[in-house]
Amino acid sequence: MTKNIRVSLYILIPIIFWMLSGFFFTEEKDEIIENKKLFTVSTFVSNAISFQPLIKLKATTESEARVNVQAKTSGEVVKIGAKQGQFVEKDSVLCSLGVVELNRTEVKAPFSGYLEQIVKPGNFLQRGQLCATIIQLDPITFIAELPEFKINKVRVGQKVILNLVTGETVYGELTFVSKSASPMTRTFKVESQVINTDGIIRDGITSEMTIQTDEIFAHKISPSILLLDDDGRLGIRSVMSSIVQFHEVEIIEDSEEGLWVKGIPDNLEIIIQGQGFVENGQEVLTNTL
Repeated sequence: MTKNIRVSLYILIPIIFWMLSGFFFTEEKDEIIENKKLFTVSTFVSNAISFQPLIKLKATTESEARVNVQAKTSGEVVKIGAKQGQFVEKDSVLCSLGVVELNRTEVKAPFSGYLEQIVKPGNFLQRGQLCATIIQLDPITFIAELPEFKINKVRVGQKVILNLVTGETVYGELTFVSKSASPMTRTFKVESQVINTDGIIRDGITSEMTIQTDEIFAHKISPSILLLDDDGRLGIRSVMSSIVQFHEVEIIEDSEEGLWVKGIPDNLEIIIQGQGFVENGQEVLTNTL
């Protein structure tokens, strides 16, 4: 075999192999080229779990009763039965008057409670004037205003946590939910009445009322995957059978760990990267994380 023929074979054989490879792998190349046209998104399979939404409100304590005890006749106060701030029992004498009408010389407590104020001996009271102010602190009521869009989430009997500004934490339940909204604020009054035997919780104290609403199934997602569709609806995108779909969501709670949402299927392959570059109905490739 001459040198020229060997050189020609060296050149021809690779060419033949190249042509044959192109013949056998044309379909595979076409498939690869076709796949490269599909956009790849990263997804995460999210499963709904049981979740108890919390509603946090600003509340204020209110005494069970507050009464201004008045004198039924005129006369000088010759003696008082207790000092301001002390606890008095029902029917105990608050003010003793030096008067002619002996059957009306004593002003008594209408119920057991704490004296907010009382006149000093030596003062002269006219009939109907104030002898003392008494408040009843057991039980004590925590009162808050609930926005109207949350009214369907609360009911009497739900557990509440009450964190007082003074540092105490009290546990109770909702004892009242108003049926009528305030015409000025469009809010509904909710109350939690708790035992306050020792009068530790004072009247007019500010607190945070946390209502533990009924448990539901919900998804926890990152706020970064939320987007708006063409109609301005807030939601997320998912992949079902390689096709992109949009799902409107309802935000239940915004916590430090993420957003709790509902309104989507219990099991969903959610797009967590690339959702802003695809459209509904578009076929995509997925990289499940």
